[in-house]
Amino acid sequence: IEALDGLAGRATDLADVLAPIAAEGAGTCARLRARLADHATRLGALTHGEAQDGVRWVETSARNVSCHFAPVDVATPLASLIEAQAGAWILTSATLAVGEDFSHFKRRSGLARAEAIRFESPFDFANQALLYLPRGLGDPGLAGHARDVVRSALPVLEASGGRAFLLFTSHRALREGAEELRRAWNDAPPVPMFVQGDASRDQLLRRFREAGNAVLLGTGSFWEGVDVKGAALSVVIIDKLPFAVPDEPLLKARLAAIRERGGNPFFEEQVPQAVIALKQGVGRLIRDAADFGVVMLCDPRLVGKGYGRSILASLPPMRRTRELEEVERFLRSRLATIAL
Repeated sequence: IEALDGLAGRATDLADVLAPIAAEGAGTCARLRARLADHATRLGALTHGEAQDGVRWVETSARNVSCHFAPVDVATPLASLIEAQAGAWILTSATLAVGEDFSHFKRRSGLARAEAIRFESPFDFANQALLYLPRGLGDPGLAGHARDVVRSALPVLEASGGRAFLLFTSHRALREGAEELRRAWNDAPPVPMFVQGDASRDQLLRRFREAGNAVLLGTGSFWEGVDVKGAALSVVIIDKLPFAVPDEPLLKARLAAIRERGGNPFFEEQVPQAVIALKQGVGRLIRDAADFGVVMLCDPRLVGKGYGRSILASLPPMRRTRELEEVERFLRSRLATIAL
């Protein structure tokens, strides 16, 4: 904190030194002075923010260091901003509710008095999609889970002829999954194979669409905001429930705040957030009234834990199966109609 405070002071001093030059019309110096003043302001916010209302943390990489300050709870200031406006507010999304319940989003956003309504999807999920919960997978927290996911996925990928997203919850699992898939295919994939990190997201998605039968392995950014319509994406495979890492600084502070007021952090924060993230991942599959496909969820907690069953109930009303043969029949019959 002291070092950042000192840096803010030096930035302000340098901005003051540049002021006469900037006033004479030197464009570069004027821009530099403005940037220094902005940095000094942001450094001040980092060092003098109310610690009890927020959390500070530092992230480092091979090339840089970044310092952060964020409020633990934005509900109160957001509620004040909304109340200060005379207009009406309408918030819409496919992933605001947990099941039929909007209370998590309303509580986090300070929308205590908001009215809520949920509309069913226009897509016919019961006929367009199949939810596959494979048997035989172990604890997703154990080493080797990503390898087991890929092994379970191989017959599904064969039945679909590629046309799949494999979505992972961590970069480590992504690397392990990609290594296992290359090993299973003897480094000679029968269909195009794209892995996050090999190119930009836009480039990978363009190549995936153009190929028509590719397999793409990704994490993070591929769970949301990705739109691939048609048979080019007929399978979405998710390695495990997307629970946020509990030692992430902001989440850790939020969980502690819930615990301090006597709440249950797991069911009040972690489960609802996992539901929303999972709905986003599952939502990559059906993007159009003519789309079809299989969602394969590789986390046995979905059937073995009470909260897992409630998470399943929050997903679109897809027909469920645990039988590989049913998945293979579904894909081959649907893909046969495309071929015709």
